[in-house]
Amino acid sequence: MINSKMYELGTKKSTIRTIFEFGRKRAAEVGEENIFDFSLGNPNVPTPQFIKDTIIEILNTMEPTAIHGYTVAPGNPQVRATIAKSINERFGTNYDASNLFITAGAAAAITISFKALCEDNDEFITFAPYFPEYKCFVESVGGKLIVIPAQVEDFQINFDEFEKAINEHTKAIIINSPNNPSGAVYSEATIKRLSEILLKKSEEFDKPIFIISDEPYREIAYDVEIPYVPNYYNNTLVCYSYSKSFSLPGERIGYIVVPNGLEKVYGAIAGAARVLTHVNAPSLWQLVIAKCAGMPSDISTYRRNAELLYNGLIDAGFTCNKPQGAFYLFPKCLESDDYAFCERAKKYDLLLVPGNDFGCPGYFRAAYCIKTETIERSLPLFKKLAAEYKN
Repeated sequence: MINSKMYELGTKKSTIRTIFEFGRKRAAEVGEENIFDFSLGNPNVPTPQFIKDTIIEILNTMEPTAIHGYTVAPGNPQVRATIAKSINERFGTNYDASNLFITAGAAAAITISFKALCEDNDEFITFAPYFPEYKCFVESVGGKLIVIPAQVEDFQINFDEFEKAINEHTKAIIINSPNNPSGAVYSEATIKRLSEILLKKSEEFDKPIFIISDEPYREIAYDVEIPYVPNYYNNTLVCYSYSKSFSLPGERIGYIVVPNGLEKVYGAIAGAARVLTHVNAPSLWQLVIAKCAGMPSDISTYRRNAELLYNGLIDAGFTCNKPQGAFYLFPKCLESDDYAFCERAKKYDLLLVPGNDFGCPGYFRAAYCIKTETIERSLPLFKKLAAEYKN
């Protein structure tokens, strides 16, 4: 009567959402101020004032049909040209409007890219820890997700395991840097080695192998350079979103970059978007991002929160890599069972996400895109939690 797989996806909530909803119920019992919810990656930095000012300017000066009407499916050509120019200025590329496809956020960009590339028996490789939705996105287009175990020392790529996994069925490699959940940034050396392997394997299998670079956290990086992947490997699709950089997760606006020489891929992206019922990304928000292209992101709160939580957890006895970007910490649990650890943390109303959900058991994710005061008040509770294990 119905698609059982879709029913399962629609009725079985993710662990992150389940923890978040538990937190809402618990807050009603003990008060919002007594809940330390590190579960959800929802930006807490206010949307910049220049976004509000730009919206008002557009609404006051432009024709309503231009603001609210359809655009062509890939997006307003002037908007795409403006964003392409901004990318060129930042990364030394040579793009124009024809290299950009505007989407309703990063999830749409990724799923459209999967659909555009996937053929029978195709495999997509990603590296733990990884964003859990990749699995259902890949499977929804008929592909198979292969997960490479984490290199937990630094959360760079485990190249030994990667080279064993890549084969004639490999269609694309999914990377996410800065990474959710580890906060790691792939170094230039990592991107160079990945590119060298893919060039060699593409030649060996006589077919292109693509990189899909998932980059919603690109602007949230702490004193580290983030390589622009197409400059190292041309067969790269960049999936970008303004959800984190401008605190606009509810507005669903982003894009796909398709480098020069991949015109057939662009055509497949347009076809995939059509099949996935994409008409065009929201017209107003296309105009907003064009006018705000190149504007800075305020990451001062995330930087402060990262330092505070990292230092506090290290002081409490946790082992954790210092985050280089995004707004997550990914410490090692104080016992091997990450689900049991996160359940025990609930005793102190600390809401944490088990690392197993990200393909990395024995760790937990703490999203620090919350009030700084909340983090400060949570640190004594983390100490109490750690003391239980010491005793």
